[in-house]
Amino acid sequence: MGLDSQAGKSRIRAALYIDGFNLYHSVNDLGEPFLKWCNFWKLGESIIPRQSEELVRVVFCTAYYPGDHSKKIRHERLVRALKLVGVETILGHFSKEDAKCRGCGSIWQKPTEKATDINLALSVYDDAVQDVMDTAYLLTADTDQAATAGLFARRFPKKKLVSVSPPGRTHSQHILSHTPHKIALNREHIERALFLGLVTAEGQASVMRPHEYDPPAGYVMWDQRQKPAPKSGAKAPPPAAAIPER
Repeated sequence: MGLDSQAGKSRIRAALYIDGFNLYHSVNDLGEPFLKWCNFWKLGESIIPRQSEELVRVVFCTAYYPGDHSKKIRHERLVRALKLVGVETILGHFSKEDAKCRGCGSIWQKPTEKATDINLALSVYDDAVQDVMDTAYLLTADTDQAATAGLFARRFPKKKLVSVSPPGRTHSQHILSHTPHKIALNREHIERALFLGLVTAEGQASVMRPHEYDPPAGYVMWDQRQKPAPKSGAKAPPPAAAIPER
């Protein structure tokens, strides 16, 4: 089933595939750690045209960085929170490889991330084969994923691939050589999709936000902010009071 078989369906099926490290480094560059506590399902819903598409799947490809226990704890907590909202996390791994210092020539062991890009590519391809989605949103600026985009375009011409660039990053022109569809994420997209301090789901253990990801004092979550009055000039009903997120 593809885009030509939607006559009897209400909305087109959309799926979001996230290059975890590509997104992490772009958000980290924003200099606001609290933006890392992000609900990727909600992020996906914010970028699709919801009048015509329905988000049915979100895949987050990442790996736990070795050697920094506190960072791993935060990462694991995010993965647990994401699971509560339906996001599937596919883990790669790190291996240590020899690296040479250009200055002194000494050799040291450098942790190198492995398998994330392969997991991302395989997830997109396998879901297309299984006909899980009609539109694939590929969140990465990694040029290596151009091969994924090219294969997707050749094997599934009735499906659509959308290039999604992380905040502050440009689209891979190599990916865009296989699709004309693109979306550029920015800080607002991330803010709109932040988790609350406590993530809950019926029948499952809740997940508390790491204190390192607490928003600054007085920060108001996006959904709690006052909305501007309608442009028509009609008097809008009084907005709910904006309460700082706790």
